[in-house]
Amino acid sequence: MFHIPSTYTVESVTSGHPDKVCDQISDAILDACLAQDPMSRVAVECFGGHDLLVIGGEVTTHAEVNFEEVARRVYRDIGYDDADLRVLTHVAKQSPEISVGVDTGGAGDQGIMYGFATNETESFLPRAVELAHGLAKGLERIRRAGVAPLGPDGKTQVTFQQDRLSTVLISTQHHDDCSLEDLRSSLKEELLRQNLADLEGIDILINPTGRFVQGGFEADAGLTGRKIIVDTYGGLAPHGGGAFSGKDATKVDRSAAYMSRFVAKQLVARGLAKQCLVSVAYAIGKAEPLMVEAVDERGQSLPKDVVNAFDFRPAAIIERLGLRRPIYLQTAAYGHFGKQNLPWEEIV
Repeated sequence: MFHIPSTYTVESVTSGHPDKVCDQISDAILDACLAQDPMSRVAVECFGGHDLLVIGGEVTTHAEVNFEEVARRVYRDIGYDDADLRVLTHVAKQSPEISVGVDTGGAGDQGIMYGFATNETESFLPRAVELAHGLAKGLERIRRAGVAPLGPDGKTQVTFQQDRLSTVLISTQHHDDCSLEDLRSSLKEELLRQNLADLEGIDILINPTGRFVQGGFEADAGLTGRKIIVDTYGGLAPHGGGAFSGKDATKVDRSAAYMSRFVAKQLVARGLAKQCLVSVAYAIGKAEPLMVEAVDERGQSLPKDVVNAFDFRPAAIIERLGLRRPIYLQTAAYGHFGKQNLPWEEIV
């Protein structure tokens, strides 16, 4: 039975977190391929750490893309200096054994995907997920506006107890000449008071370990697809395990998760559930899903005829949501859901 506990914690990370840097580079490469060749098949992974970036994976495309150039542009746009960044690229052609099933409209992999929606907020996301992302985006806004001397790397975390916000945790990279006292004072005024109506009774932790000057690839390693809970529902709904970034829509890890979110959102918007969890499973190379199920907040199955009205075959998902367009870089930071300009967020 699906159930959100009475005490729970949700986190987010900024666009400059090492894992998110990798996600954004992977999705920027995907977008670059799709911009030239909408039929591109892309599975690009990145590993970065200590001034080294490795781009690997496989593609099938007519696009001519300079992977290193795309990666360096994203890295600079996030706010890092790429002067000392070494980039190694090793991208091969997709295995023909996988292509056989995908060419006929089958799923690009086996697996389980989930989609979730709740009437708790206007975005149909849990309030805690909205808040964690809002705080993380706030760190980036403050940094880019020069309000506080922050670096691109950072994390946010919120804990709720009995539906009440009890703890807020902020860890952010900052300039060397910024004192911890000044940082904490600035973030309370410019970030927390902008996102929270009242700070009374909330345990606030800002950089609890103290200094955080080194960040990004200078201090840590990152990997595409390592923030799948941040990407989805903060651990408040299940995740099938497949990552999103760097994969084109023939990979049901991504497209079916988007479709499941789309369907869950429709069912909640229609008043069929206060919370809805949609699950779907596939066999590699097969178009028809092995199962599609939707349950409400009580764990009760929603009517089959309602759920079966949505076509979960991979080609149908791609067509309905228009997933051959270069729209993916915007998903690679601050969650893949709740952004109103994305096709799987539309209410029909």
